[in-house]
Formats: sequence, C-alpha cells, structure tokens
Amino acid sequence: MPRMPRKRPAPPRRVANPPPAVPVRPISRDEFRRRRRQLMKTMGRDSIAILPAAPIRLRNNDVEYAYRQDSDFHYLTGFPEPEAVAVFVPGREQGEYLLFVRERDPERETWDGRRAGPEGATRDHAADDAFPINDIDEILPGLMENRAKVFYTVGVNREFDQRVVGWVNALRAQAKHGRHPPYEMVALEHFLHDMRLYKSRAEIELMREAARIAARAHVRAMHFARPGLNEYQVMAEITHEFAAARADISYLPIVGGGANGCILHYRENDCELKDGELLLIDAGCEFEKYASDITRTFPVNGRFSDAQRALYDVVLEANQAAIARVKPGNDWNAPHEAAVQVLTAGLVRLGLLKGRVSALIKSQAYRRFYMHRTGHWLGMDVHDVGDYKLGDQWRVLEPGMVLTIEPGLYIPPGAKGVPRRFQGIGIRIEDDVLVTKDGCSVLTADVPKDADEIEALMATA
Repeated sequence: MPRMPRKRPAPPRRVANPPPAVPVRPISRDEFRRRRRQLMKTMGRDSIAILPAAPIRLRNNDVEYAYRQDSDFHYLTGFPEPEAVAVFVPGREQGEYLLFVRERDPERETWDGRRAGPEGATRDHAADDAFPINDIDEILPGLMENRAKVFYTVGVNREFDQRVVGWVNALRAQAKHGRHPPYEMVALEHFLHDMRLYKSRAEIELMREAARIAARAHVRAMHFARPGLNEYQVMAEITHEFAAARADISYLPIVGGGANGCILHYRENDCELKDGELLLIDAGCEFEKYASDITRTFPVNGRFSDAQRALYDVVLEANQAAIARVKPGNDWNAPHEAAVQVLTAGLVRLGLLKGRVSALIKSQAYRRFYMHRTGHWLGMDVHDVGDYKLGDQWRVLEPGMVLTIEPGLYIPPGAKGVPRRFQGIGIRIEDDVLVTKDGCSVLTADVPKDADEIEALMATA
C-alpha cells in the first residue's frame, strides 16, 4: 500500500466557474436525420447498411461496465440502448431508416431500466420503422435481397460479423431458386468516418462545453495539489468536477508526479506528491458523447525550479508554434514539424542534444526525449476517427476539423549523459484546437499554461 499523505489543513477551495446560463443543447433530431440522409446519398439506392449497437460488457461476475453506445451507432441514430441494430435502406418505400430493438418488458425494466421498444424507437428516435430484435434473422435477409452492396464495418463486433456473413451466404445458397443476394461488401467506416471528421456547429458547441468542464477540473487540480497529497486525491478532484457537470471521463486520467510524468500512459495514480517535483495531469471529459483532452504540467509546490522552467518553456514554445500552424491549407503534419523544430532547437540550447538542428531532426535524435506525435483527431472518441493521409499525402486541414496539440519532453531518472537537474522531469502541454475558416480556435484556453500564470494561480490556493 502506498504511504498515506501526512495530515495538513485543506487549502481554501476556489469556486468553480458556473455553467453557462443557457444549457448546451444535445444533437437535434434534424441533425441525426441529415447525417442519415448524407450517408444514404453516398451509398446509392442499390445498397443497404447495417450497424449494430455496442454490446454490453462485463466488468466482473454479474456486474456490467457502465454502458456506452458505439460512436458510429450514436452518430447516426442517437439511440442509447444495447441489443439494437440500425439498418439503412435507400429508396425503400416503407421507410429507409429501420431499428431492431429490445421489446418492452416490465419485469426486466424493473431490474435494468426503461426500454424504448419498437414503438418508442419510431416515436422518440425518428425511425421510419422498428421491429423486435429477436425477429432480425427473419426480417433482415429479406431487406438485403436485391441489394447489390452491403455497407458494414468488419472487425468491431466479431460475433455480429458472423451473423452478417451468415445472412449473405444463406441468400447466395438460394440464388438458384431465384433469390438475388448482394455481391459486394463495402467498408461502412470509410464513408462514415470521413463524415465524422467534419464537426457541425452543434458538435462544436458540445466540444466547447466538454473543454470548459475539463478546464475547470484542471484549474481545480492546480489549486488543490500540494506536497504530501497522493495522486489519486488529485484525480478525485478532477472526476468530481466532471461528475458535477454531468460529464464522464473520456479516458482514465493520468496524474503523474515526478518521474511518473515520464510514463506516457501512466495509470496507477497512487504515489505521494513530493516537494520540488512536477505534476503532469492528462485528463479530459466526455459531454453528450463528445470528448475533450487536456494536459497541463505544473510544480507541486507552486514554483518551478530553474531546470524545470527551462524545459517547460521549450515545450510551451513548441505548443504555441504548433498551434500557429493549425489553419486551412496546411497539412496534418505541419504542426508536428513545427513542434519538432522548436523542441530539437531547445534541447540543443540546453545541452541535451549536440549537433546541427537540421541533422538531429533528420536522424530523429529528438525521439530520445520526445517519442510521440504532436496530436490526433478529437471528437466523439478521444482518439477520433478520420484518415491522417489520403494516399501518400498528409491530409490538408479544413474548417470543422478538431485536433489536439500536445508536444512534450520526457527525461527519466538515470538518463545517460543528462545532467541530474533535468532527470525525472516529464512535461506535456496539450490543447484542443478547432480549425476555423481563418485559422484556428483553442477550445481549452481557459486553463493557464504560461509558467508565470500557473505560479500566480497556485499562489492563490
């Protein structure tokens, strides 16, 4: 067991920023309808798309994880329940959007909660038609008949993959009796994920709110942290702020003090915070299925040492240089190239790398201290969908795309040839950035990242 922190009087709490006066609206029925129309227009009238809901997953014996709907399924339907399948049949006279769902069951609803049932699927979720999920084997093959293409994502739900293949093969086996099976399987995600890459106004507002909530949590953590506390206590402050705003974690928070900040996906969060060390917090929330992703690094005692400040300012400069390259017309790799240029030059300036900056970049010598890329797409998933390259070329940034910018430097204890004052320091500064028509907007600007501003904020705790 980790040693418990020594008892100290709790610091005064800063009151969190109040929520916006006008609540952020969830995605409307009209927007879900527009998404389905766009997908079916892309598919063509001789096709059918099949999309299952996320399965229920067990946490341990007889206890389930909190249910989270599959992002693609939610993107097109907004339907929140498991054991459901969405089907899209362009041009079908009786209705193009169908849902197969669980039937109403008063006994099961007493234990597990309310169900929409087929009636609720049409009334409340705008399905053109809905059927009991137990009837899918009888109905769906008939819907697939006379359709040339089946749009489906293979590999996400392997059990359901077998059912789709079985339906297709059963139709093919009856071709000699005059039935017309589909002749082509098409990757649904290829089209759907490109749609998800471009965020609508409503989606951007939800992402702004997710960023605001996470920003309040990071500020709260800066006020709360001090030597002698434990990493998990700081994590509790963060998750409390999320829950108070009706948000969930978008990934397990990383709360790494000292050398733990050099572990990119640190998960234990169970060590004491020590005087003179930095604390790296990588934590974002999910609000109405849309994610934020923020990292800040700050001194546990509220003051950067000279060595910490020297490295921190290099990472901050890299963060700012990368954000400056986020604008329409630049490609996906431009922010990374800018960050690498600044980080490498900074490492040379501090004596941690030797040689010409251009040669060190070409040889990737910087990867000893910076081993990941500068960002990823952000949206309904924290590592959101969308191609980074089209063919052999990096994708060009366009308005509506949202990405993270997260340069860092990681110098573990015992690093050879590194002065002791720099060892055990891990620093990452991560922001969520929206591409706009004129440049970009930093959604996470509410969290200070200038070293002087961080010290001033922590001095008020």
